[in-house]
Amino acid sequence: MDDYASLLQQISVFALPAIFAITLHEAAHGWVANKLGDDTALRAGRVTFNPLKHIDPFGTVLMPLLLFFASRGSFLFGYAKPVPVNFSRLNHPRMDMVWVAIAGPGINILMAITAALLFYALPFVPTVAKLWAALNLRNAVMFNVVLAVFNMIPLPPLDGGRVAVGLLPRFLALPLARLERYGILIVVGVLFLLPWLGRGIGVDLDIIYAIIYWPSNMIVQGIGWLTGVS
Repeated sequence: MDDYASLLQQISVFALPAIFAITLHEAAHGWVANKLGDDTALRAGRVTFNPLKHIDPFGTVLMPLLLFFASRGSFLFGYAKPVPVNFSRLNHPRMDMVWVAIAGPGINILMAITAALLFYALPFVPTVAKLWAALNLRNAVMFNVVLAVFNMIPLPPLDGGRVAVGLLPRFLALPLARLERYGILIVVGVLFLLPWLGRGIGVDLDIIYAIIYWPSNMIVQGIGWLTGVS
């Protein structure tokens, strides 16, 4: 019985921060799009910070759980239902696309800072729940920062790709935009296939880890400095 309780606690301290990080990321896209003229997400009932409205049964629940157990708790990856945005309905489609895109990573950084500040409330948490709450807050900082950094990789349909398409000159933006239909396949290949191939030939090909680790580490340290939480 104690083993099951320990397992549930271990899952919860990863699952809760991950679900809120992923789903509120999507909600922020819809909220900003609505403010900038496109009410597609609003009409679909997706401009809400209720995580249940954004959960994808496979991407938000099943896949992260499978990866959690397969990696023995060392790796998580997931996604929520994408918020529908009709960029052509935005007030200024090209520039407003940038604001809609950075809204997701932006709220993740805000949530990471909020989680860090909530460490100051731990003395008021009952002793029996203090460790559980602290682990949730620690993981919330890490998940939100990593999700923000990952999504800012400049490859459509990731947010960084849409920011790049909106800011680059058209002769560079158009070829990049055409990659969107293949973007997820490229990300999956780089995220899973390259490291797998690398292990087979004895070469470290974990490019995503290299791209994400250093910026994430610097941002976490910056949040620690800003909030005074180590």
